[in-house]
Amino acid sequence: MSNVRIMGIVIALALAGVAFVYFRGPRWNRASFLLSWLFALALLVISVDPDSVDTLRDVLNFGQFEYGRIFAVLVISNVVTLLLALYVNTKIDALKYLIDRSMRAEALETMARPAADVPSNGVMVIIAALNEAENLRVLLPHMPKRVCGLSVNVLVVDDGSDDGTKDVALAHGALVTRFPIQRGQGAALRVGYSLLSRENIRVGVTMDADNQHQPAEIERLVQPIIEGRLDLVIGSRMLGSAERDSRTRYLGVILFSKLVTWLTGIQITDCSSGFRAFDVKKMAQLDLRQDQFQTSEVLITAAKKGLRIGEVPIHVARRRYGQSRKGPNFSYGFFFLKTVARTWWR
Repeated sequence: MSNVRIMGIVIALALAGVAFVYFRGPRWNRASFLLSWLFALALLVISVDPDSVDTLRDVLNFGQFEYGRIFAVLVISNVVTLLLALYVNTKIDALKYLIDRSMRAEALETMARPAADVPSNGVMVIIAALNEAENLRVLLPHMPKRVCGLSVNVLVVDDGSDDGTKDVALAHGALVTRFPIQRGQGAALRVGYSLLSRENIRVGVTMDADNQHQPAEIERLVQPIIEGRLDLVIGSRMLGSAERDSRTRYLGVILFSKLVTWLTGIQITDCSSGFRAFDVKKMAQLDLRQDQFQTSEVLITAAKKGLRIGEVPIHVARRRYGQSRKGPNFSYGFFFLKTVARTWWR
């Protein structure tokens, strides 16, 4: 017996023993234990009886040449590695979800409220903000007090700012909650969705903190919800107008919107718009997990849940203060496409 085969036997037995000792107590996890032992068993069988891989070698047509058996073993190991990677990724996603729920709960518990109570059954505007103090000073005074006969309140989710964003929002009468670290727009908005459900708010609105969206157009988005015609209303710059900063990004919005339309079967012209209104009870049905690039996730998940989705024209202005955090066009497009693919598959 060769040294390689002896080493394989030793490693297989050691792996089985370590897995037993590690998982026998409070760390017991049936799936992880079985995977470890199956891997150890496969390694043991191959080391003791190398001829056991001949069938796979022949199926893959590696022939009888010197390294055919080794290639067959490499194929098996790569398949196993891929399966393990998928398993680990699933575990990581579950852990991230638990951490997200914990941080959302903590953010809601530490929320700062204005002096007046927030009435239920109204409209709540959620604004995720990262170092947007200057923009909020301009934006918040223009927020309407009522739309479609319902009172309007504002929740600012401070995503780890260090420029006084929280203080500016409180000074203008908004509810404010804060993450101590930057988590992303999607994670910040999920805090808002949780609050709206808890407070029995009827209609939610999301808008950016950079003054690109116009508060006067909130009523245009909310009205189809109040009238019972739609569950999710997207503000579309393609149906309206926009002050374009980048022709490349503008073309990207068109292409990605066509892709989302094809994937969902719902006509969408502006898949990256963060200015939208929604029925809070219907939004609570969606399983949203993206920390960034959350606009496409909302659209695709809502479509799969059967929500009635429509668009209304809006005007999008240029950012007034500060710099966009979306990153270069290529990387933005790549991660946006990745989010579309993952959400649709999930």
